[in-house]
Amino acid sequence: MKTFTDTTGRTWTIALTIDAAKRVKALLDVNLLELEAGDPPLLTKLGTDVILLCDVIFALVKPQADQQGVTDEQFGASLGGEAILMAQTALYEELVDFFRGAGRADLAKAVETQRRMIDLAVSRIETRIDKLDLEAAIETTLGDSSTSWPASAASTPAP
Repeated sequence: MKTFTDTTGRTWTIALTIDAAKRVKALLDVNLLELEAGDPPLLTKLGTDVILLCDVIFALVKPQADQQGVTDEQFGASLGGEAILMAQTALYEELVDFFRGAGRADLAKAVETQRRMIDLAVSRIETRIDKLDLEAAIETTLGDSSTSWPASAASTPAP
């Protein structure tokens, strides 16, 4: 079982069991036990579709939410950027533990690889952004602004 904290300070526990997987399937028609299924595969969707990710996490913690009287909307409102990252990390770690325990090292490795791919992609994009020469990009896009903009109507002589 893995935990994360939302923006209101509530701590949630993600536990992937057959019961939890059946609940996710019943509520969302998402089968967490078939991460490789679909096009793109479910594992990829969980890494790229934040709304799907948060819906899956809510379905996993729904019994806790029901006990606390927290609705789906209230739960979503309590998931800011950092909380989503913590929840995603908890989900991925729980998936790895579940599949390793079930003797599916291949799926555990796929989850770990997906997580590393996301981290690497974010790092590469950050590096590219840091290397951007904004002045040069604007100059290339706009050219010499003193000659490329049309004169205003006030400065154009009337015929």
